[in-house]
Formats: sequence, C-alpha cells, structure tokens
Amino acid sequence: MFREEEFSRLEISLPACLDNYRYFRGILNDSTRLLVLVKANAYGHGAVEFASLMEDAGADYLAVAYPVEGIELRQGGIKSPIMVLTTGTDSFEEMINYGLEPGIPNLCTLKELCKVLEKREVKDFPIHIKLDTGMHRLGFMTEEISDLMDFLSKCDRVRIKSIYSHLAASDDPCNDDFTLSQVELFRRNADKLSDCLGYRPMYHILNSAGIERFPQYQFDMVRLGIGIYGVSALPDVHLSPAASFKCKILQIKHLKSSDGTIGYGRHGKISPEGTVIATIPVGYADGVDRHLSRGKASFMLNGKRVPTIGNICMDMCMLDITGVDAKVGDTVTIFGENPTISELADILGTIPYEILTSVPRRIKRLIVK
Repeated sequence: MFREEEFSRLEISLPACLDNYRYFRGILNDSTRLLVLVKANAYGHGAVEFASLMEDAGADYLAVAYPVEGIELRQGGIKSPIMVLTTGTDSFEEMINYGLEPGIPNLCTLKELCKVLEKREVKDFPIHIKLDTGMHRLGFMTEEISDLMDFLSKCDRVRIKSIYSHLAASDDPCNDDFTLSQVELFRRNADKLSDCLGYRPMYHILNSAGIERFPQYQFDMVRLGIGIYGVSALPDVHLSPAASFKCKILQIKHLKSSDGTIGYGRHGKISPEGTVIATIPVGYADGVDRHLSRGKASFMLNGKRVPTIGNICMDMCMLDITGVDAKVGDTVTIFGENPTISELADILGTIPYEILTSVPRRIKRLIVK
C-alpha cells in the first residue's frame, strides 16, 4: 500500500528547473544580472525549496511580494539578496532585521522608511525605486520624479540599488509599440534620477516575456518569473514544466447502470454498459478547480487520458477510467507534461499563473532529481 503523505504531491523537477534557467541565462549578456521571482510560495512550487534551487543555480537576486515571504526565506536559510516588491509601511523594522531590500513606489513610503532608518541610525540602506511607465499600478509617475530627487538630495539613509519598472503587455505583439514606449520612458526617467544621485544604480524592466522578446533592453538586470517555471511567451519554444501535480488512486468502483449516479448533485452519469470510476484525493481545496468537473478536463493515468466525472469535491474527485487498466495506488497526473498547466488554464479561461498558485501548502512539495 502507500503512506498517507504520498496520496498527493507536487513534484519539482530539478533538471527541468536548471534547463529553464540555462535557457534564459543563455539569452542574456554575461554581465546582466538575473533576478528570480519566488513570490506566492514560488508560484506554488514551494518558496524555500525553489529559492534554494535558484540560489544554487546562480541567481543574483530573489524577489518576493511581501515582507513575510522574505522573512520565510531568511528563516529557511536563504542567503541571496531579496527584493520585496510590495513593501507597505508597517514592516520596515523586520525588513531591516532580516536584510530585505524594499521596492519603493512613492514618496510617502520612502519618507516612512527614512524615519525608521534614522531612529535605528542606519545609513546606506539598500532600496529599489519603482517607476510607473504605463502599468499604472505602483510606482513614481514622471511628474513625481522632481520631488523624489529633491528628497533624496537631503537623505543619506538610503542607497538605491536599482531603478525598475514593469511592462504591461510584453507578451502581446499587438502591444509592442506600447512596450517600446514604456522602455523609452523608463530609460529617460531612470537617467534623470541617476544624474541627480551622482551614481548609477542597476536598471531593470524586463519580465519573462520581455527577456524572450526584447533582449536588447535587458539593461543591468532582468526579472524572471513564469518562465523559470516552464511557460514561454514564444510559440516555438518548449520549456520544461518545473512542477508535476500527482496523486494516487484511493479506490476503484465498477458501477452498473442500476447503481444510479456519481457525486454531489448526481451529475455523474453511469453509461448503460457500466462505468468504472477511480477516486483520487485531490479536490477544489487542492487547486483542482471545480469548473473542471463533468468531463471538462482529463488527467493522465497509465499513459491514457481519463476525464473527470461528476462534480469535483473539496478534497476528492472521481475519474472515468472505463477501459483503462488500473489499480488502487496507481499515479494520476493532474498537470505536468500532459496535461499542461496551459491546457487547464485554457479550459478555465485563465492564465497558467492561477493554476500554479492555486495548489495549497497542504500538498507536499518534493524535489525530484
């Protein structure tokens, strides 16, 4: 039989991660630094585990969304520089204590940070200045640069490690003119700020799609997110999926037409010839979206695709395995090489990011060499 902890797991392929890393590293100049995004539990892959892989691979920087994520990495033994993209104003003490580098999107946040730094008698604290070049989410607008420069000229508490911005549509050829306008605005405002500082911080604006489609604008550093996890912006590039979501069959039932229906709401229909179902220990609480119910998706079992049947439950779902040779304990692949996260995302009308980040922490992450 099999142990309970083996019921379901997210397998992280070390060879796949390294292949993807080498692919993106190969696009870059030798001098360009590579930052890897490990926010949102490393896009669902396991924050400390994946950060450790990237640290060993040679990533120059890691980035998280919130201070608590950076603290988790430090407590997990991660030594690399860690940038915090969404800083807020309530966690500066902890960020100083754990050696985290905040992204600063506005003057209010910067002033609050400098108050804490002055109280702690800290100088040259590393920060990253975010410019808004068209995403209009966070960052200094062009008309705010002068006030920023004026404040920085009077403040010796911080040292700007980098100036950065975020591309809104770098994966979409229809928006290439807009992307190029973002790059030009970024370069202009970053240069203006650097001239005021008297030193030149690192510049970075490219995300995963930008690295692939606009490598000429790699500047000093790039930010690698979804690409390291196996999703390319180019149709002819096949990256290796870093994660495979797998589980084992709990029970198999051979049902006759007289047995009625399957699952909640009685939406699973048994064929007149009978239906064989397998119950697996993952449900919508595990990231298997309920909208994949009733045959809208199929998973891999012993080399064959088997569709869902009936409604997906919170912790379990049923599969129609009629005609497939299988037994209790056999492995079902929810996503990986086949089906891919992109396939499931298309069925759900969403993006691969959502599929990956929906897998909760109760699913064990295993590094597979």
